[in-house]
Amino acid sequence: MVHTNSPIGFFDSGVGGTSIWKEVITRLPKEHTIYLSDSENAPYGEKSKEQIIALCEKNTKFLLQKNCKIIVVACNTATTNAIDSLRSNYNIPFIGIEPAIKPAALNTKTKKIAILATKGTLNSTLFEKTSSIINKDIEVKETTGKGLVELIEDGKLNSKEMTSLLSSYLKPMIANNIDSLVLGCTHYPYLIPQIKKIIGEKIQIIDSGEAVAKQTQVILNKYNIANTHSNPQHIIYTNKDTAILQNLLSKCIPENLRILKAKF
Repeated sequence: MVHTNSPIGFFDSGVGGTSIWKEVITRLPKEHTIYLSDSENAPYGEKSKEQIIALCEKNTKFLLQKNCKIIVVACNTATTNAIDSLRSNYNIPFIGIEPAIKPAALNTKTKKIAILATKGTLNSTLFEKTSSIINKDIEVKETTGKGLVELIEDGKLNSKEMTSLLSSYLKPMIANNIDSLVLGCTHYPYLIPQIKKIIGEKIQIIDSGEAVAKQTQVILNKYNIANTHSNPQHIIYTNKDTAILQNLLSKCIPENLRILKAKF
C-alpha cells in the first residue's frame, strides 16, 4: 500500500535522468527514491512511438512493484511519446518532462533560440504542440543530437569524440546568433561544462531539472503524500554496467545510495 514513506520512482532510457533525480533529492531531502536506468535499451530517441510506449510500461510496472507513490518520467523522449498513455492506464501520478522552449522564447533578445534534443522528442506530437504556440517572430533552430546519448552511456562523457560531435552541432547555432540553448534530453545537462567551452557564457543554457523538482513537490503536497521522516534511502537499478553510474555520480553521491544491477 502506498503511503507517505513510499519512494518516488524515476525512470529514463539510461543514466541521463539522474540529472533530474539529483534536482529532486536536493529539493526534497526527506524522500526515498528508486531510479530505473534502462541503459540496455538506450537511446529511446531512435525508437518508434510504439516501442517507446512498451518500454515505458515495462519500467512503470517495475516501479509499481516497488511500491512507488509517484513516478517521474525522467526522459524527454518518453514523456513526449508515452505519458498520455501511461496516465490513461495506471492509477498513479506521473510527472513528465518537456523541453523548456517556452521560457527560452519569452526571454530571447535576438529572437533566435536553439534546441538540442533526440529525434524522438523533436518528432513527437507533444513537442509539435508546444512549439506551435511560440511567437512566429522567433526563429527556433532544432538540432538532433545523434550519438550524444550513446557516448554518455558508454562512459565517454569527456572524450575527444564527444567534443568533436558537440562542436558540429553547436557551431552552426552560434553562427545563427542564438542567445538561448534549450537542452531537450535529460542526458545533456552532464555536457554543460563542455557546451560552455564551445558556446561561451553569453548564450543561456536552459534545462528542465529545477522545474521538475518543483512540480514533484507540488504533486506530493497535493496528494498529501510528502515524507516527513528523515534518513532517506536511494536505490538506482541499472540493466547495464554499474561502473558508469558510479563514475557519473562520483562527485554527488548522497548517503544511503545503492547502485544495483538488475533485470527488468
